[in-house]
Amino acid sequence: MDNYSPEIVRENIRVIRENIAEACEKYGNAGKTELMAVTKTVPPEVVNWVFGEGIYLLGENRVQEYLGKRESYDLKEHSGILPQVHFIGGLQTNKVKYIIDDIDMIQSVDSLKLAQEINRLANAHNKVMDVLCEVNIGGEDSKGGIPPADAVSFIEQLAPMEGIRVKGLMTIPPPVDSDVYFGRMSELFNKIKDRNIEGVSMETLSMGMTHDYVTAVKYGSTIVRVGTGIFGSRVYR
Repeated sequence: MDNYSPEIVRENIRVIRENIAEACEKYGNAGKTELMAVTKTVPPEVVNWVFGEGIYLLGENRVQEYLGKRESYDLKEHSGILPQVHFIGGLQTNKVKYIIDDIDMIQSVDSLKLAQEINRLANAHNKVMDVLCEVNIGGEDSKGGIPPADAVSFIEQLAPMEGIRVKGLMTIPPPVDSDVYFGRMSELFNKIKDRNIEGVSMETLSMGMTHDYVTAVKYGSTIVRVGTGIFGSRVYR
């Protein structure tokens, strides 16, 4: 806690929101981009500060870390809004059972095996899990995600699953040439949206992090996932 300051977090959020608003106005997508606070390694007491600043969307990267922190999160209604928690990290099939009950969305679905396990457990728990299909837009071996060329067929396989509701796409692009990769993601997103696949609602395009969220807004991102920009670089040590 000693390394965190509510005043600094508040100011960081103010600046990020200002940048998002300016980008939305410039590129004609006002009000369409939501700011997610990525909580990796951040103490839950510090995470709770963001609710007071009007951020009600958290992004979790690691199952074990989330399980250790979730009871300390202040997830009650704030200003008429219930905070949501999305899982955004790589997810093993044997870990789905630990988060199926209280995660609002899984953004990192990148294999049929994982989708089938989410579907199975969601059905067993009488719920429908919102998911995003993670796309490896840069074709990087070090990152998860399906190849862009496989995205349509992958989503068509997920669409009939009763325990899953496909809501859109997520990506982590290469750190350079972000304009190129975000542009490709935007084209892919709109291509799939135009297909009107039954059971699929292409509402969410999750892309953009601390270093490139403004560019992501330019290409239609509806969720930008910011950790370091809010809490400081020490978050990722």
